[in-house]
Amino acid sequence: MALSLPLHVETRGLAPGEGVDTFVLVHGYGGSSFSWRYWLPALEPRGHVVLVDLKGFGDAPRPDDGRYAPNDQAELVHRYVLQRDLRRVTLVGHSLGGGVALLTALRLLDERPPRLARLVLVAGAAYRQKLPPFVSFAHRPFLSRLLMSVLGPRRVVRWVLRTIVYDSSRISRAQVEGYARTLAIRGTTTALIQSALQVVPQDLDAVVARYRELNVPALLLWGRQDRAVPLSVGERLARDLPDATLVVLERCGHLPAEELPDESVAVLRAFLDRTSGSPTAAPDAHRTRER
Repeated sequence: MALSLPLHVETRGLAPGEGVDTFVLVHGYGGSSFSWRYWLPALEPRGHVVLVDLKGFGDAPRPDDGRYAPNDQAELVHRYVLQRDLRRVTLVGHSLGGGVALLTALRLLDERPPRLARLVLVAGAAYRQKLPPFVSFAHRPFLSRLLMSVLGPRRVVRWVLRTIVYDSSRISRAQVEGYARTLAIRGTTTALIQSALQVVPQDLDAVVARYRELNVPALLLWGRQDRAVPLSVGERLARDLPDATLVVLERCGHLPAEELPDESVAVLRAFLDRTSGSPTAAPDAHRTRER
């Protein structure tokens, strides 16, 4: 099925339909749906799983149109949900993708019938904060291009991972290759720079004031040693969202779904069981790719 949006989408699990939960997974800055590889087995039997590569990242198109702000990305995800008439939506976002998930959730609030069921924010960006080095460095376009050209995607990925995980000795070659593959696609560096320059929404104060409207169950999952989006962000979100549960994983940095896959999956399953009853029985599974 052709996708009339500058996103790349893969779907897994159950076919969408009446009574079927939909999980829309949104990766972080410079990432892709590769980030969710450990969570897929837990989600596929429970509903319709939508893996989104945001505009400019993963296998998505990289138009040089300058529209890479979080609001631009959220508008695209929102439009996808409406185009596919997805219901019972659980938005799952990591890091920058958490910010995109929050912005998408606010767009879904006024939809009738209601579409938003839950939020899962994994080290999600939500407030003004000090930018992590790999984002702030992209504010220097010439140096960013030079770094990518001289070092190459693999060494850049390994450097970034070392700055954000708790235990850098556990970084694997497969993990580096998984992220480096799409960073090598033409136009990625421009997308990284444009996203970094626009990473703070211009209307952030107004957005933050609306968080209290998101009265759906929300799981906030954080690593205690997160140096990119610190735990204080999760603690503030837990106060601002009406129905939020904050879970903190020890000896974990910015990538809970990858650094501690078993522990993070257990937290996810417990949250889904608590907020939806018993898991959905799985009839016919399916898998598609859209672009």
